[in-house]
Amino acid sequence: MSLLELSPARCVRALSVNSHCTLCADSCPTDAIILKERLPSINQSLCVGCSGCVSVCPSEALVLDDFNPTEFFFSFASEEGNLVSCQKNVPCIAALSSEHLISLCSLKQGLVLDSGYCSSCEIGEKILEIMEEKIQSANYLLEAIEVESRIVCEAVRYRNGETAEPKDRRDFFKTFHLRGIAKAKHDFEKEIRNTTDEFVETSMDSAHTQELRTKKITDRRKLFFTALKRLEKPSQFHVVDANMIAFTSQKIMDEAKCTACQMCYRICPTAALTSDMRNSKIDFDPFLCVKCHLCHDVCASDAISLSTSYNLKEWFEPKVQNLVTYLVRRCDECDALFSSVGGIKICRRCQLEEEEALELWGLNK
Repeated sequence: MSLLELSPARCVRALSVNSHCTLCADSCPTDAIILKERLPSINQSLCVGCSGCVSVCPSEALVLDDFNPTEFFFSFASEEGNLVSCQKNVPCIAALSSEHLISLCSLKQGLVLDSGYCSSCEIGEKILEIMEEKIQSANYLLEAIEVESRIVCEAVRYRNGETAEPKDRRDFFKTFHLRGIAKAKHDFEKEIRNTTDEFVETSMDSAHTQELRTKKITDRRKLFFTALKRLEKPSQFHVVDANMIAFTSQKIMDEAKCTACQMCYRICPTAALTSDMRNSKIDFDPFLCVKCHLCHDVCASDAISLSTSYNLKEWFEPKVQNLVTYLVRRCDECDALFSSVGGIKICRRCQLEEEEALELWGLNK
């Protein structure tokens, strides 16, 4: 049985108490993930190891101990054939993200997802529902970038000549004496965790602080960029419906609402949103955006929003966009440099001190 692990500091919910991300729980076909607390809680005995949650996590915070999508990508890309099957090379066809699907289809000149076992699988109905949406989106984007090959679902029912019957958990103990001591201990602990029928909460501690501050591009985005570099640029760059892209976005900033609080670019996990040393602007790189929605969740003034369209030129000629520029001036009170919005003459810290003073004096009514 697979073991699902969460890297706490990678989860977007760890980056802000205001995060509304529920993608992992929403995609789980067995309800093995719940979000009653800040971070996802996992019930290993309910988890079937389909890796569907791994494929939708925007920051790659979830991993399976026996399936690595990046390793699969390179292995599959180097092999003959274009069949993806739960009986051949993946735990489930839901294990691949939209970025993986587009990348592999473009490299392999077509991709076949084996749905032959879904009808007899306990999670098959929900998986097909999820994959139908992924495939529709991926094929829409493949057509938009003028890639002729497509992704299809076919009931191939691949068999490799070996029995497809699941092994009994007791088989683990039958082969115990054949394993090395270290591996046996690891496998034993894994079995215990897999059979524990409870939701295990994940917590954050001081050891995760530095990792929380680290900006990191996901592996699947690197693979996506590599695949695009191998393609010819389309004859024209289409502007597509943003709702058809689940893994990146373009932003719109309402300058009248922005308060220069700096939260959006400080919290962005991939550095898609950035500023300069003087905090005089907010720049946005659409190609680095993983559509985690954190910047929107933390914006108290709702100044930042999603564009309803996306220019696919960003995939072939990425360009950093300036969303807003501020006047940087010295505070009339403390003489510190700050981003002035709407002609304000004192910095945020001095504004708060002034408000507190007025409250103490009873003059703020």
